[in-house]
Order: sequence, then structure tokens, then C-alpha cells
Amino acid sequence: MIIITGSAILKPETRDAAIVLGAEHSARSRAEPGCIAHNVHIDAEDPRRLVFLELWADLASVKTHFAVPASGAFVRALSGMTQGPPEMKIFEAEDVTAALRG
Repeated sequence: MIIITGSAILKPETRDAAIVLGAEHSARSRAEPGCIAHNVHIDAEDPRRLVFLELWADLASVKTHFAVPASGAFVRALSGMTQGPPEMKIFEAEDVTAALRG
């Protein structure tokens, strides 16, 4: 599984529009093949910070997602609403929950 985390500090005047943009992007992304989850959250400690959490089946699905024109348009639009560049990290992970129970 691939986990992607992202965040952006929003300009105060763009906060509401950025939240709508982020929610639309997450909903669209959830419909893509290989997307397990894609959500946007408002940071409880900094209401200007949006946090994205994505789960993907594999790296091929992520590459396909990044190639979707709407994904690039989202990043460009969000970048214009932030106080600095958005941050993103990509991780490869394995669910070890069952191993901890045994």
C-alpha cells in the first residue's frame, strides 16, 4: 500500500475556497482505480492548515493519479492559495495490525 500525506498553510482570504477545492479533489480521486482512501482535513491546532491523507493500492495507481490532468490543475490552483508551497510525502507501507494482535 502507498500512503501519501500532504499539507498546505492557506492564505486567510482563500481558506474557504481552498477547503472546497480540496474536498472536490478528494471526492474525484476516490473514484480513481487503486484509490483506497483520499481525504482532506482541517488541522485542529492550526485552522489555516489543510492536511491530506491518501491510501493507494500500489505505486502504479499513484503514477496514474498524478498523470490525471485534474490532479495537476488542483496542485496549481491550491499553490496559488497557500503561504508557501504545499508539502507532500509518499510512503510504502504494510499493514501489521494482525501481527500485533497475535
